[in-house]
Amino acid sequence: MRPRVAVTGIGLRTPAGAGPKELWNTLLSVEPTARKITSFDTGGLEVDIACQVHDFDPALYLSEKQARRLDRVAQLAVCAVADAFADAFDDAGDVQTPPRRRAVVAGTGFGGSQTMESTMLAGRHAGRGDPGPLYVPMIMPNSAAAAISMRHQIQGPTMSVSTACASGAHAIGEGARLIRDGSADLVVAGGTEACVNATVLLAFDRCQALSRRTGDPEGAGRPFDADRDGFVLAEGAAFLVLEHFEQAWRRGAYIYAELTGYGRSSDAHHITAPPEDGDGAYWCMHGALTDAGLQPEAIAHVNAHGSGTRLNDLSESRAITRLFGAGAVPVTSTKGVTGHAIGAAGAIEAVASVLSLTELTVPPTANLHALDPACAIDAVRYTRPMRPGPVLSNSFGFGGHNASLIFSPV
Repeated sequence: MRPRVAVTGIGLRTPAGAGPKELWNTLLSVEPTARKITSFDTGGLEVDIACQVHDFDPALYLSEKQARRLDRVAQLAVCAVADAFADAFDDAGDVQTPPRRRAVVAGTGFGGSQTMESTMLAGRHAGRGDPGPLYVPMIMPNSAAAAISMRHQIQGPTMSVSTACASGAHAIGEGARLIRDGSADLVVAGGTEACVNATVLLAFDRCQALSRRTGDPEGAGRPFDADRDGFVLAEGAAFLVLEHFEQAWRRGAYIYAELTGYGRSSDAHHITAPPEDGDGAYWCMHGALTDAGLQPEAIAHVNAHGSGTRLNDLSESRAITRLFGAGAVPVTSTKGVTGHAIGAAGAIEAVASVLSLTELTVPPTANLHALDPACAIDAVRYTRPMRPGPVLSNSFGFGGHNASLIFSPV
């Protein structure tokens, strides 16, 4: 019998809140967090809106020197992980798991993109930028995982996952596998992203992924809506503390949920677009169900990737309908509120899924005024009670990377 995986801690920094309760309340009150960008000059950009973590101050977690040595992407992660550990353990000294039995898996799509952009723009020589001695460790995708491991004395596996918008979900799933295969007894896993900068905005806009509703930021992100036109770029970080279930039970930990299923697949189709029939997404969800030993009818709720792009929502809807049947399971997307945080998105939505399970409530999909008739799903528009049962969370990324997680009640 394989080891079971318990979720015992949650930590996050998102545009919708800096803790689980704040995030949950924002989701239920359907308060989109998209705003005009004021953190840098958006002159010349067609899209000047985003979902950002405002008033972020790492000073309670990092010294001034420590903060200077980390890109914002790692700062967000370190703060979120510190809160996750505080949630799982009353005191950091209460972590009895030996350092070599601890692990971290951190997902990110872009790594230290803010440091990269600011360095290139500060160049004294055209085309060269002006990198300092810490430029490389600050931009590398492993920077968050490294900072987390050093802060929390994690001497077991320390890994980074970069599978575009599926990174956070893949990180959580791979973290669970470390416990299952006996490589670790405690894993902190999740995703982080801080890519709201001019270059990334311009790039996403040029590949027609972003909403152009800049005059109505709060109404821009419209997952599954017939009038959707793209996502709103976001930043943030979310991490879960995963533990060997028996270890968590013995120490009397509060267990939010059990991570019972993990599926992953590849579309092998296109560098940005999913296949119209959603075949890769279907097999990803099917794999998660098989891993959990569940039939489709057992799932009480699906937290969809639901990015708000024309192709993604249609493809995912077809996959859900194929697996569960038309309108057979409540489906929601939280991106209308939080925006799309790329490598952190799957982790933020994993938190939302765990909270749905513990609160027995399905949060609504923001800005869903008229469901696209081609999306034959039960898209939740208003807060709805949820029957007890497992929740499935989807994350699908550019390049055809797919990840699905299943959280079950204890």
